[in-house]
Amino acid sequence: METRAVILSAPRKLGLETVGIKPPARDDLVVQIRHSGISTGTEKLFWSGDMPPFPGMGYPLIPGYEAAGEVVEAGPDSGYRIGEHVFVPGANCYEGAFGLFGAAAQTIVTKASRVTRIDRGLGAGGALLALAATARHAMAGPHKSVPDLIIGHGVLGRLLARLTIAAGAPAPTVWEVDPQRMTGAQGYQVTTPDADTRRDYASIYDASGRGDLLNDWIGRIAKGGEIVLAGFYTAPLQFAFPPAFMKEARLRISAEWTADDMTATRALVENGTLRLGDLITHQQAAETAPAAYETAFSDPACLKMILNWGTA
Repeated sequence: METRAVILSAPRKLGLETVGIKPPARDDLVVQIRHSGISTGTEKLFWSGDMPPFPGMGYPLIPGYEAAGEVVEAGPDSGYRIGEHVFVPGANCYEGAFGLFGAAAQTIVTKASRVTRIDRGLGAGGALLALAATARHAMAGPHKSVPDLIIGHGVLGRLLARLTIAAGAPAPTVWEVDPQRMTGAQGYQVTTPDADTRRDYASIYDASGRGDLLNDWIGRIAKGGEIVLAGFYTAPLQFAFPPAFMKEARLRISAEWTADDMTATRALVENGTLRLGDLITHQQAAETAPAAYETAFSDPACLKMILNWGTA
């Protein structure tokens, strides 16, 4: 079996190539991918060569952990049927290439336990389910509070804001410094740090990955306030201790989604509480992958780039 896939052969060397894929087992699915998203966080770090050592990393690699498609073959022990539409968080089914995270391909083989059934009507928006579940994971669960300030108005920042409002909590403030990303707020305010004089935020969520600004955020929390690091940080994080000491600051790191987050997020999307499709600003055919990745990583107006695999 073979498939067309995005191959990152070295930093900044990316193309669409044909690779072999392993045959499916009894509990596997073969999924024809319709749409895959490009992450401007972790994928950009792999593309630029700035990613620190990471489990499973190596070149050549197939990136991507945001994909949606149709089951075209279902193993007898999979519990799925041909024709069902699923979200795929990645795959490691390739011959001669690392599957990190492996969803940017036309056809993938994966364990049925890893995918999530979704409504076909979500279209390209179905590929954003993992990012929405990651935002939900940062906020939901014991000993967690919703944000009242969010740093960054990219896709993750917008999802955090939408989920806060969906939870019935007061609308958060969102900081953004790029004028092209200040629009599109739905029920909350987007402003710049300089225009915001508040210094009593109880919970600040960073969705920008700007760990160098940690001292600034600590200066904006109330006593006992919390900083939630929801981005990905390549450099060591450091902060001045005296201001954090005076504030009795708390730091929390949020990782990727869990199965419970995926289930809850899918329900929010399917009942219309959480919208995803309008977060997609760019779509390109998979054949133009090199240009699509360049746009996703360099154009501030590109919130989310989707590759369409229908003609690959």
